[in-house]
Amino acid sequence: MKVLSPYKEATDVILEAGGEPLKLCYQCGLCTGICPWNLVRSFLVRRIMHEAQLGATDFGSEDTWTCVTCRACVQRCPRGVEIIDVMRAIRRAVAGLGIGTVPDALRISAKNIAGVGNPLGEAPEKRNDWAKDLKVKNFTSGTEILYFPCCVPSYDPDVKTVARSTATIFDKLKIDYGIIGTEAKCCGEAIRKAGYEDTFQSLAQNNINLFTSNGVKTVVVSSPHCYHTFKNEYPELGGKFEAIHITQYLASLIAKGKLKLSKEINKRVIYSDPCYLGRHNDVYDEPRLILQSIPGLELIEFPDARENGLCCGGGGGRIWMDTPKGERFSDIRVEQAVEKGADIIALACPYCFLNYRDSVLSMGKAETMQVKDIAELVAEAI
Repeated sequence: MKVLSPYKEATDVILEAGGEPLKLCYQCGLCTGICPWNLVRSFLVRRIMHEAQLGATDFGSEDTWTCVTCRACVQRCPRGVEIIDVMRAIRRAVAGLGIGTVPDALRISAKNIAGVGNPLGEAPEKRNDWAKDLKVKNFTSGTEILYFPCCVPSYDPDVKTVARSTATIFDKLKIDYGIIGTEAKCCGEAIRKAGYEDTFQSLAQNNINLFTSNGVKTVVVSSPHCYHTFKNEYPELGGKFEAIHITQYLASLIAKGKLKLSKEINKRVIYSDPCYLGRHNDVYDEPRLILQSIPGLELIEFPDARENGLCCGGGGGRIWMDTPKGERFSDIRVEQAVEKGADIIALACPYCFLNYRDSVLSMGKAETMQVKDIAELVAEAI
């Protein structure tokens, strides 16, 4: 029997885990040049790709867990290499096969998701507590819309305002919607990017079975991460429903004349494109259309907006890991917003909400800068 060298074995592990795209890489280095990490520290994506090609991956390196899966490198790659898939494969080799070490914070979040269906470790029966006093009905077969807030708005006390604002909008517009039972679990998008493929498969099948048995046809979500996995990954596993991000849904209502915003918000608002709404799914115009429809609101842009937007730093499981002060992309964004004279940073992603909230607080900007989800602004203006 032929014995493989350690290098060959490592390459096979990565390829088996989904790293086939690394064969296309010809080491031009454009991925490293565009990677946002190089604004704050050195992170050589090209080196990681080259080591993976050679079977010389250092599975114990912290670089294994650095990529935020923002897709800037994929967008720039002349060979169309899905670098995120390679990074996910390397992580899967560590998380699933026991090679190397998973950071403690990520390991705990992964354990929580596998155990109770959410990264915060909260009891499943509390998933819908955000809606207790709002009289939101339970989804039943025939209900037009299932609203799926994401784990963060469901459990985080500060971000619950996103889900509550969405429910307020739906109620005022008399939308036929409901929320599903507490058997629902995390969508699994981020934990999959962190390498926990088996956990993702379990979460996805649970949610697909739950949605199917309840007759769900359309899901409106607050999180671009839920949107991405429901739209692009669940169908491969048998999910047969339409996924719509809340900004798409509200923009369509405005275009049809069904949503009219009449109350003025006289503020300078700067919008930050979430990676999983923008670069991953090409949704750029709808959030801006909504903001431009609010009377009195002045929409301004970051210097690197839309396709060139800077990640908040929360993708790829990074939202559950510690990022040292001085290396936080959201800090850079807050500084840019201040320079632009913005009063409010408008968001369309719960992960962005968490990171921008923490940056505004840690940088001492809370008295002059607000962080608001677009749904909050619409609820104020309706």
